[in-house]
Amino acid sequence: MIALGIESTAHTFGVGIVSKKNVLVNLRDSYTTEKGGIIPTEAAEHHKKIAMDLVREAIEIFEKESKGKKIDLVVYSRGPGIGPCLHVGKNTAREVGKNLGVPVIGINHCVAHLSVGSLVTPVKDPVLLYASGANTQIIAYEGKKYRVFGETLDQGIGNFIDSFARHMGLGFPGGPKIEVLAKKGRKYIELPYSVKGMDISLSGMLTNLKNKFDSKEFSEKDLAYSLQETAFAMLVEVAERAMAHCGKKELLIGGGVGCNSRLQEMCAIMCKERGAKFYAPPKGLLVDNGAMIAYQGILEHCAGRKESKVEVRPYERTDDILVDWK
Repeated sequence: MIALGIESTAHTFGVGIVSKKNVLVNLRDSYTTEKGGIIPTEAAEHHKKIAMDLVREAIEIFEKESKGKKIDLVVYSRGPGIGPCLHVGKNTAREVGKNLGVPVIGINHCVAHLSVGSLVTPVKDPVLLYASGANTQIIAYEGKKYRVFGETLDQGIGNFIDSFARHMGLGFPGGPKIEVLAKKGRKYIELPYSVKGMDISLSGMLTNLKNKFDSKEFSEKDLAYSLQETAFAMLVEVAERAMAHCGKKELLIGGGVGCNSRLQEMCAIMCKERGAKFYAPPKGLLVDNGAMIAYQGILEHCAGRKESKVEVRPYERTDDILVDWK
């Protein structure tokens, strides 16, 4: 079984081709801005402009290296995500499926972030720390569902970081730029730490950071350092509490913010102290990408999922999905 996956939920358009055991191709092209965040219509136009060229490039690479093998399935992100962007992915998948003469299925983007860890790490039954732009959730599998044990009450960790980066004039996406600045910071500045049971809140910290930046009393590098130390400590705290509650000995990170080296370091330290194991997929599979979409499609197709209505579901949650492929 070989699948071609199309990712288009937000600023990245990705095309991946995978088998049951290997990532064969994983290409992506991202919409960026110097000012402001994602403008949905502009992001969708970006995707529309490069979609078929990226698909063709991926297929050409695959055909050169596949020794006559064929693509059996086309998979796309049906949601959650930005509506106009999702429609580009859906329409592209429909066209590619028709051209190849293979079934087309839509899958949940969040679940794909969780499943791809099992393709590239030895993880078995983890607590999952899902940290991306719009999503921040602490998840564990139980009873045919990915149960959400904790999540953000206001905005995703990535959107929070990007919002402060834009306020500083760093453009979008801001996460990588904040990480670079944070590595130069040395002085910790106290910020609001808001953990409410198993959930976190970031809006108060964002307002506080903006006020501190506007006051000119603090350096950008120290603010970036303090942002990471505070926000990531909140994530690690709720992840550890979920591990204790569920009795699990593994933590798997997913999502673009999971690329951050300091967040990975903090997770690894916590797991070591608990006698647990920490796993992180390579960066190319943590950020939004087509390979994870393709792999999730293979899992569901091999579990009996048939070609269904080609549609988008912008508000579909992780815990809406019946996990019948495990």
